[in-house]
Amino acid sequence: MRVTKSSLKAILLISCALTISACGFRLRGDFLLAPELQTLYVSSVDKHGELTRVVKQHLRINQVNLVDKYSVELPELRILKDELNRRTLSVFPNGQVAEYELIYTVKYELRITNQEPESFSFELYRDYQDDPDRALAKSRELSLLLSEMRKVAADKILRDMASIQING
Repeated sequence: MRVTKSSLKAILLISCALTISACGFRLRGDFLLAPELQTLYVSSVDKHGELTRVVKQHLRINQVNLVDKYSVELPELRILKDELNRRTLSVFPNGQVAEYELIYTVKYELRITNQEPESFSFELYRDYQDDPDRALAKSRELSLLLSEMRKVAADKILRDMASIQING
């Protein structure tokens, strides 16, 4: 029997897939939340805000059932603060700002029945170089950067939720 290149590649691919799945590898973004957190109410100071939308999207991807109405029996993820600030890092010789540090602050709490609310906060930092001669392109770059920061923040919230031990 003659082994061709394509069959050898197929065998190698199957072997890699079996090895990876056997070691328990999971793609990033697949969070294992406690069973008590599989049904959840999400509230926010800005219920139509981008971070709230992204967090809900990430929760749905992870098969969390999101309810529309608050119930005292269900856990609640409450997004308290979602704020972007910037700090000047450098300036051009003419005094215009050349580079900013973007500081994205998120505060939230997880409320679980018969437990004290757990509060969390974190900050994400990114550098952003400004160029007044390319204002349109730079505003688009800033928009993409903020979108990426919100996705990172949503992943961080889910990682924090996955690390929570529920006292039953």
